[in-house]
Amino acid sequence: MTESSLSRTPLHDEHVALHGKMVPFAGFSMPVQYPLGITGEHRAVRSAAGLFDVSHMGEFEVAGPDALALVQRVTINDAARVEVGQAQYSAMVNERGGILDDLIIYRRADRWMLVVNASNREKDWAWVVRHAEDFDVELSDRSDEIALLALQGPGARAILQRLTDTDLDGVGYYRFAEGSVAGAEGILSGTGYTGEDGFELYLPAESAVSVWRALLAEGEADGLVPAGLGARDSLRLEMGYALYGNDLDEDHTPLEAGLGWITKLDQEGGFVGREALAAQKAAGVERRLVGLKLEARGFPRPGYDIVHGGEAVGRVTSGTLSPMLGQGVAMGYVPIALAKAGTELAIDIRGRAIAAIVQRPPFYTEGSIRR
Repeated sequence: MTESSLSRTPLHDEHVALHGKMVPFAGFSMPVQYPLGITGEHRAVRSAAGLFDVSHMGEFEVAGPDALALVQRVTINDAARVEVGQAQYSAMVNERGGILDDLIIYRRADRWMLVVNASNREKDWAWVVRHAEDFDVELSDRSDEIALLALQGPGARAILQRLTDTDLDGVGYYRFAEGSVAGAEGILSGTGYTGEDGFELYLPAESAVSVWRALLAEGEADGLVPAGLGARDSLRLEMGYALYGNDLDEDHTPLEAGLGWITKLDQEGGFVGREALAAQKAAGVERRLVGLKLEARGFPRPGYDIVHGGEAVGRVTSGTLSPMLGQGVAMGYVPIALAKAGTELAIDIRGRAIAAIVQRPPFYTEGSIRR
């Protein structure tokens, strides 16, 4: 896609002004890094704070008498357990149990919000609309109206608190409050994708620039830096968080992806794909997404073969050289017999079999995240 054909977030000009390196991502022009570089941004988030623009994500709202019933129908976790002011990690699957998307569900007093991946926005919207035909609900795609900023790092809470009257100590992990940030009304959510303490801020698109600037100015003395997609990816991979399109897709089920903990086969009313997943659970999964830590220096990249006994047994779905550990870390699907922690495997990196050990994530365990 050409630069002119890409969508832009409300913060596009801010990224350009900060000399962000813009790249195509999920149909958007997004900053992969700023002059500090991916490793510098990564370390800043781990030690101080980083500010990410994730306004490319999609936001759907569901309201009406059957709102909960529809959310239950199209997602695999049990949304009935979610309280007002609480968020929930979940997924949508097709009739075969393949993962259509992973998402976060927010329960507000009068409606639900589904936050989906940008690359799947059109597909997800069509899926929800299709299944809404049997329910008394009102649907709205508010993706273009909402900007999303992620303020992450051990210093994030203190920086944000100086710009809001909301008591952030009362906003726990996967909880949210509605309030103002630097004069803009929005949702302050105790969520993130880095393994550090922090917040995701859902704001009116027209307020994105003023809040972005206010946060960077307020946090400058604290070490806050703008951070791009590159650091976002390396941070999430150090935690072993799956990425749709790499580690999750329609060819793999949540049971294979290690998401059995969000797959509630007994949820009231059932969900699309439940029967397929129940059958797979009864038969036993044949492959599993695992974490891998290299025993020698190397940079595992997606597509590299995972090797056992000289034979390829899988492929790397995500991989990087961890800035904090100084070791290569990766994820990939392997036969269930090789998925146990401690299993010795290898990754073929340019013709060299680099020893790797199956390790249950997170790889990095010193994060400031508050659970």
